Parts: sequence; structure tokens; C-alpha cells
Amino acid sequence: VQLQVSGGGLVQAGGSLRLSCSTSGLTFSVYHIGWFRQAPGKERNFVATISGSGGTTDYGDPVKGRFTISRDNAKTTVYLQTNSLKPEDTAVYFCAARYFMRSDYNYWGQGTQVTVSS
Repeated sequence: VQLQVSGGGLVQAGGSLRLSCSTSGLTFSVYHIGWFRQAPGKERNFVATISGSGGTTDYGDPVKGRFTISRDNAKTTVYLQTNSLKPEDTAVYFCAARYFMRSDYNYWGQGTQVTVSS
């Protein structure tokens, strides 16, 4: 199983980035995919999650209304569209997969750095 994260970078406040989480080795449609982030010296926090069908999504309070999670099951890829970025969104962003019957995320991708300048 592999989760490959891409799309991070440096952006000015108010800007946008689209992060991608491309997967392989999973029966993709039965896995929920989540995005998490970790800023330097801070704990890892939940950002967003999407169900296997894409019909259910959830967001952490800091990103509600600004970020959108989506998935393309044909491409086994999940996206995180980040809009109206703020300096406090600066972090390493990770994606993770959990089997729909489990409560824990058991597969993780490497992180991608998102830096938002003021």
C-alpha cells in the first residue's frame, strides 16, 4: 500500500493550493481518506475526511468553509482544495487511509509542506 502526497508549496495569504493523495494497493472505495496536518512543535491535527463513496465529508473547525475534500475513485486519488489560506495553515500535510470498519487510520503517506506567507 502506498499513499503519495503532492501539491504543497509556498503561497501568500489568501491564496490557494490543491493537494493530492494518490494511492495504490488499496481497495480504494472501501477506505475513508483523511487529511491531517502538523505544524512545527505542535501535535498533528485533523483537517478533513471523506468516506469511500465520497458521499460523506467532515472538516476540522479551523478549515471549515475554506477547504474542500473530494475523491476520484477511478483515479484512486483524494484531493484537498485549500482556499483563503492563512499563515496559521502553515504545516506539513499528510493523508491517511482507514478501512471503513475501523476507527483508526492504518496507512499514512509522507507529508507535503504548505507554507503560507503573510
